Amino acid sequence: MRFRVVHRTEYRYTNEVSVGHSIAHLLPRSTEFQRCRAGSVVIEPRPDDKREHTDYFGNRVVYFSLQDPHDHLSVRATSEIEVWARDVPEPPPTPWDEVRDALRSSTARELLAAREYVLPSPLVPVTSELAAYAAPSFTPGRPLAEAVVDLARRIHDEFVYEPGATSVATPVADVLAHRRGVCQDFAHLAIGCVRAMGLAARYVSGYLETEPPPGAEKLVGADASHAWVSVLIPGWGWLDLDPTNDVPVDDRHLVVAHGRDFGDVTPLKGVVFSRGGDHELIVAVDVTRID
Repeated sequence: MRFRVVHRTEYRYTNEVSVGHSIAHLLPRSTEFQRCRAGSVVIEPRPDDKREHTDYFGNRVVYFSLQDPHDHLSVRATSEIEVWARDVPEPPPTPWDEVRDALRSSTARELLAAREYVLPSPLVPVTSELAAYAAPSFTPGRPLAEAVVDLARRIHDEFVYEPGATSVATPVADVLAHRRGVCQDFAHLAIGCVRAMGLAARYVSGYLETEPPPGAEKLVGADASHAWVSVLIPGWGWLDLDPTNDVPVDDRHLVVAHGRDFGDVTPLKGVVFSRGGDHELIVAVDVTRID
C-alpha cells in the first residue's frame, strides 16, 4: 500500500519575530515495514538556511533558520510512503523477568544497545508509582509480549482519551493520577511502566490512516500526529503496540521517528527572538491511501 501524508503547521505571531531557528521531525524514516518514496518540507517565508541530517536515533531531521522579521511561519511536509504488512512470527514466550535480568547483565550487542531505553528520560521518569501500576500485568514468569499487550489493554480500558486535558508539558504522574490524556500521554505512560519493570521501551511518532478502508473502524488519533510504544523482545525484535486504540501496530500506522520520549521526536520545535506577545498555532494532518 502507498499513502500520501500532508502535515501542515502554521504559526501566526502578534508581534514580529526577528530571528527563528527550528528543527523538524516530519520526514518519515524507512524501516523493515515501510519505505519513504518521496518527501519534502516547504517553509514560508523562505528560510535563509535549511539543511537535512540524520540524528542519533537514525531519524531524518530538517533544520532551518529565518533571519529576517516575519509575522507568520508555515511549514508543509508532504511524504509518499510505501507500507508492507507486518508478516512476522509470533513473539517467543520469553518471561519478562528473564529479559529484565539479561538487560542488567548481558554483554550481547542487542541488549547493550537497548539499555538506554531502560533508563529514565527527560519526559518519562521511572517511579515506584509506575511500577505499582504495571505490576498486575507483569506477574512472575509471564511472557514479555503477553505482559505488554495486557498493559496496553489496561491503559486503553482505564484511561479516557480527551484532547485538551493535557499538554506536551503534562507530567506522566498527572496522567496516571487523573486517568485522561491523548496518544502522547498514553505512550509515555506505557513506556514509563515498562521501564519501571527494568525493560527497554521507546517512543514512536507517526500517523494513522485518516479514512480507513470500507468496513474498517476509524482509529482514535487519526487526524493528527500519533504515538505508540515499542518494547524490545531479545532475539525477536521490537514489539509495537498502540495503547490509545488497544491494537498492535499494523500497516495503517506510518512511522516518522523514534526516540526515548516525545522530546526526541517533536514534529516542530525551535527558538524565536521577538518583543514578546502571543501566537496562534494551527496544525492539520491528512493521510490518504493512494494505492
